[in-house]
Amino acid sequence: MESLGTQTVVIVGAGPRGTSVMERLLAHHGKNTDSQPLHIHLVDPFPPGAGHVWRTAQSRLYLMNTPSFFPTLITDQGVSAPPLAGCSFNEWRLAQQSTPWQKLSEGDETELATLGVKNFPSRALYGRYLSWCFEQLVQAMPDGVTLTVHCAEAKRVARDHENGGFAVVLLNGTSLRADQVVLALGHVESKLNPAQRELRDDARVHGLTYLPPAVPNDVDWAQLPAGETVLVRGMGLNFFDVLGQLTEGRGGTFEPTGRPAGDALRYVASGKEPVIVGASRRGTPYRAKTELESHYPASITLRFLGEDAVAAIRALGATAGFDHDIWPLLYRDALWAYYTTLARTSSDAITAQLLPELDGLLHSGLDDGDPGWPQRLKELLATHVQDEHILDLLALARPLSRHRRRPGAGHRFTSHEQMDAAVLEYLSADAAGSARGEDDPVKMAIGALNAGRAIIKSLVADRGITETSWLGELRGWFEGFVEGLASGPPPVRMEQLAALVRAGVVHFAGPDPLFRIQHGVFTVGSPWVAAPPWEARYLVEALAPANQVQDSGSILLRNLLADGLARPRLMLASDGEAVATSGLDVSAPPYRPLDGTGVPVAGLYVLGLQLSSVQWGTAIAAEASAIYRSGYRTVLDAETIAMDILG
Repeated sequence: MESLGTQTVVIVGAGPRGTSVMERLLAHHGKNTDSQPLHIHLVDPFPPGAGHVWRTAQSRLYLMNTPSFFPTLITDQGVSAPPLAGCSFNEWRLAQQSTPWQKLSEGDETELATLGVKNFPSRALYGRYLSWCFEQLVQAMPDGVTLTVHCAEAKRVARDHENGGFAVVLLNGTSLRADQVVLALGHVESKLNPAQRELRDDARVHGLTYLPPAVPNDVDWAQLPAGETVLVRGMGLNFFDVLGQLTEGRGGTFEPTGRPAGDALRYVASGKEPVIVGASRRGTPYRAKTELESHYPASITLRFLGEDAVAAIRALGATAGFDHDIWPLLYRDALWAYYTTLARTSSDAITAQLLPELDGLLHSGLDDGDPGWPQRLKELLATHVQDEHILDLLALARPLSRHRRRPGAGHRFTSHEQMDAAVLEYLSADAAGSARGEDDPVKMAIGALNAGRAIIKSLVADRGITETSWLGELRGWFEGFVEGLASGPPPVRMEQLAALVRAGVVHFAGPDPLFRIQHGVFTVGSPWVAAPPWEARYLVEALAPANQVQDSGSILLRNLLADGLARPRLMLASDGEAVATSGLDVSAPPYRPLDGTGVPVAGLYVLGLQLSSVQWGTAIAAEASAIYRSGYRTVLDAETIAMDILG
């Protein structure tokens, strides 16, 4: 038990976010030598540091979506108390070469031996780094701070009316008294949506196998037999996790072909693979990351959606609209990135007059929303750019739209083979573009969008756009658009997928797929493909569990809502209707949840995914040496919470 006069904090969730709060508490407590004693309870059924998603025992085929130079748990950017211990992932990677940690596994050592600064680490290795950081923090714990780790799940946080503060009840029956509680829950279970529930229930009736959205490492992939057809819904990041387990994870290998990027690998099958059919709304996977020396292209500067412009938008208060005030600026930045790269790498594709005239046009029509501006842009490009090099930015997210329908028919593809060939062409071109790096115009346009996204994240967190714009514009169209372009897999994954298609292991259903159960089996067809639907007894939802607090499977979140200690945030749509959003309703930082009456709950804090109604892009790790403030937002939020707790 804590001694009299000790301040007690319970952190629910011991993954990166919970560890970040702990790190900030230690740093500020160590900075103030007259602080009262502090006891921290860390509650998580998974090991501290790594938590659930970054468990160290998982398959090394699960890769991070950022290269070694990017992620960090520890940073001194934007904080008033310097870290007591730890470093960035890349600094840790380099240190292991000379002074390896005694807790590294054989797999860690093997991976570290070849892992470079631009390579994409496995999630298991990142988990090892997080575990190391946690251990360093424990060893550097200042005088007056004690820690108890509870390998358990929290089921309820309730006000302690008798003693003040809170009682945190664990599933094992333990009750912890707390002066303050931090909810750093991360990914939690989610209820299925109505369509998914119907598929699951019908699948049970027909004896089919339905694998719902899940953290990939939680899935038993042995359920999917060799040689059987497996339908996979969703071709985002989880799609590549599924592919890895069903191919390399079963003994298949990729070999270099010696040919250029886009055709650089061949797949040698083990014979244990199923036949995989991928399906998604756009009909193609996310575009791959670009091979760069830094997270944002060094050759790209945001000239329009820069800090000055954002400051002006922020000064409007919450009255800015994404489509009206933000997108015109970012669109100009993407155009400039594309055409300046094109001029540098393919000067014969444009005239010498293009860039000066384009520069002038991009700076016009910003103040008055000139309705004739798009037409003047179209005419300028038609005059100075070869047709095949004119950028249709929005069409980048619809790569199959260039395929024309056959005369007199509603379909664009006559067979599954033709569909596969079209997607393979896209995969090869995208892999080649990733390999060109900063010399690829399309990838540089995407790089500008990605940099702009970082600035928009800060604007959103500062509540700089209207609720209507948040719902209907930013979340309504731009989020899906930019994620499909800039949040894709490591470049090697695109090469591997192309090799799997050439080997006949992977096929594609086509855009706008329709999933059903017919004649006792799953089926998926596309209005774009004039061929019978694919049939299978196995269906995988290649999606992470939905981050929806109202539909959460977390007993803790459900109890918080039921007890009135939290509520989902409501926003007004364009028609005036109140819409329940994905995250909790919270105060301004340090993000206290609002209770059922709309009053912030003193001493209770939220960090991470459940802030998705006031922040955009809450899942990504903090960025080492970040250029933009959003790159270390998680640490800033942890700092604000820690300072409020310690007073």
